[in-house]
Amino acid sequence: MHALAFVPAIGWALPFLGLLLAIAILPLAAPQFWESNLRKLAVAALLSLPVLWLYAGAQPQALIHAARDYVSFIALLAGLFVISGGVMLEGDLQATTRTNALLLGAGALLASFVGTTGASVLLIRPLLQTNRERKRVAHTVVFFIFLVSNIGGCLTPLGDPPLFLGYLAGVPFLWTLRLFPAWLLAVGLVLAAYVACDLRERAKEESADLRRDFYEVRPLRVAGKDNLVLLAGVLAAVALLQAPWRELVIAALALVSYAWTDPELRRANRFSFGPILEVAALFAGIFATMLPALDLLRARGAELGVREPWQFFWASGALSSFLDNAPTYLTFLALARGLGLRAEVAGVPEPILAAISLGAVFMGANSYIGNGPNFMVRAIAEERGVKMPSFGGYMVWSGLVLLPVFAIVTVVFFR
Repeated sequence: MHALAFVPAIGWALPFLGLLLAIAILPLAAPQFWESNLRKLAVAALLSLPVLWLYAGAQPQALIHAARDYVSFIALLAGLFVISGGVMLEGDLQATTRTNALLLGAGALLASFVGTTGASVLLIRPLLQTNRERKRVAHTVVFFIFLVSNIGGCLTPLGDPPLFLGYLAGVPFLWTLRLFPAWLLAVGLVLAAYVACDLRERAKEESADLRRDFYEVRPLRVAGKDNLVLLAGVLAAVALLQAPWRELVIAALALVSYAWTDPELRRANRFSFGPILEVAALFAGIFATMLPALDLLRARGAELGVREPWQFFWASGALSSFLDNAPTYLTFLALARGLGLRAEVAGVPEPILAAISLGAVFMGANSYIGNGPNFMVRAIAEERGVKMPSFGGYMVWSGLVLLPVFAIVTVVFFR
């Protein structure tokens, strides 16, 4: 992380808030305008310009650091997106509540070992394919984001970027396996909520669609298996290499996948670059405009009065809902180290480290921008014709489902 050379005035957080409002309001207020990725990029650039001007003069190293983080972020997402777009699960399972719940549970486990991004881009298309006969699918995608794109990734440093940064900062590689009880409780509760929700939604489906779903079941077969080897190569690059070699290897693997995969397979998979371009456009603005917010947090975080594990869980989680959860994790880790408490793991008490880790990973599910895969999953689903909730509508879902789950996690593990 860059050294703090100055503390921006609180007003410099307004461009970030403006971008959040644009993401929340413009899809509803001006849907035709917001359809264009170029217009999304223009809005992000316009709101970023004041922050870029401020940091270019006051702290240029922060801009360089943010640019490197953004390139690494997009390289990983784009590489996984392109390669997974060459993997197709042919066939069609019956889209029962049990089938969907098993897919979500398997994805939550897979996320800890291939990363939330890897599991998301690998499994979202098969999930949509399985549910193609059903009309009510948006809630399944929302729970997919909860479980596969976020909560599932807390068991290893490969699961989510904050935990990998924690590993680099001195957390033992296998320490995160101690988070399994919290993982199991959260995944179990969210899956139970999904089962209750899907049983209700499936009962509203038209009988003709359910009959078609029943009779069009076909055995599953994986096409494009060579891309699974390339996906393993991406994960190895993330685990073993440093920038810029990591990004160069990922880009090379993605180019190999795009060149070698049968174009007919990608067409059958409805692959296009639209979703990843949307993510790239919006997160360019997010990475730029969040710089003052993060610097304010680093400079004045101690004023929050955060000392207890439950406070670290909710504080790191609340900010990870809207800021990038990787720097937020490191900021709260530094804050905990400065409190002079027992140095059990990486310079902090173990309960506090667990609280920071779970808050950063779990609560990235609270909004579409809380974690990188969230927006990409939404974009892929919408491209497949699924009408997803708006920014605010999604947060209604996360508030109703996730906040009670996080409250239970707090009572069980941090009180």
